[in-house]
Amino acid sequence: MNVRQRRGVILLILSGLCALGAFAGVLAVIDDVESKVGPETTAYKLKADIPAYRALGEGEFEKVSMPERWLPETAVTDLAGIRGKIAVTPLRKGSLLQTDMIVDRPALRPGEQEIAIMIDAATGVAGKITPGAAVNIYATFEGTREGEPAVSQLIVAGARVIDVGRLTALEPDADDDRRPGEAVPITFALTTPDAQRVAYAESFATHVRLALVAPGGDTAVAPDERTYTLDGDTQEADR
Repeated sequence: MNVRQRRGVILLILSGLCALGAFAGVLAVIDDVESKVGPETTAYKLKADIPAYRALGEGEFEKVSMPERWLPETAVTDLAGIRGKIAVTPLRKGSLLQTDMIVDRPALRPGEQEIAIMIDAATGVAGKITPGAAVNIYATFEGTREGEPAVSQLIVAGARVIDVGRLTALEPDADDDRRPGEAVPITFALTTPDAQRVAYAESFATHVRLALVAPGGDTAVAPDERTYTLDGDTQEADR
């Protein structure tokens, strides 16, 4: 091997050593970054805004990866944890889902059953009725005979709301010009007699309306205050 060949071999060896050194340097940098950042874990962000008190669905979130050390302790890492939950506050698109943003949906108590009815969005307590709220349910009925006055009745006092659905546009009904254009499905937890009263009112009343009861307030209503007629009110005022 002549001098020129030996010089070439030495240069190749030096080049290889430099390459190994550079590779080792890159690995050192990666190890340093990983040691500072740590392993990654799964989290979930909102795809769109979610209003308060609405039930949550898995399709409303996107899966993201982020360093575990930067993840809040309250972050949701498994969407199985949102089953049966509702948003406790309005949730914004792009926000990281956390456990303090959601609560359990109100559950049925022994002897109760769920019943849902559509409530006129214009005449109901729009935007103020939430799961867990107590409401009085009023129904207005036309007179059963000609000339008989219409009557408004409190059919259920202190009905417990367990779910509020999305605003729904209703198809116009040619046979009922009183039908609202938009309504909200509201689900109540009621005893069997109260559920029957609500079902009857939804079928035969001209209007069904809700009155929100103040939190912690007394939901009891005196028997003589459960029924109202305009004639009766006028006679009472004349006394």
